[in-house]
Amino acid sequence: MAIAAVRAATSADVEEIVRIQADTWAAAYASLVPATAIEQLRGAEARAAWSGAIGAGAGHVLLAIEGDWTVGFAAAAVAGEPSGPDAWGEVGTLLVEPRWGRRGHGGRLLATAAHALQQAGAIYGLAWIPEADEASRRFYARAGWEPDGTVRAFDTGAGTLREVRMTGSLDLKLTT
Repeated sequence: MAIAAVRAATSADVEEIVRIQADTWAAAYASLVPATAIEQLRGAEARAAWSGAIGAGAGHVLLAIEGDWTVGFAAAAVAGEPSGPDAWGEVGTLLVEPRWGRRGHGGRLLATAAHALQQAGAIYGLAWIPEADEASRRFYARAGWEPDGTVRAFDTGAGTLREVRMTGSLDLKLTT
């Protein structure tokens, strides 16, 4: 069995992050997001955005690795003030390629992101999940996070994408 781990992303990982994001969205969200929007995830702007996120150092871009393969990634950052009773950390994205699912990579990414956010002063976590993405909602629920009733909507050009906000402690309760 190959060794699985999580590590910080570097600029050399941008191409894999772009590939994983576009491929995973194409598989998971094709019915929710127009193909043109998914295709933009492969473009130069996406590469520049990920390069900037990795280079900024203000957040945490993490990779899930199994053996020699990059199988997923997460991006997280403190949202707002990093201390006090309302110190929130946001998991902006957490994706594992479907073919690598059910092997613990998502849980390792979330646990590592939660730890990094705690180290940066956050107490609570949040993530925005497409309302129709039951698998991701169940994943966060297994970590003890719940929908808090907040919903936002985006015009995708071909309809509206509704997202629910999942919130919870960064002291995770991951279960299988």
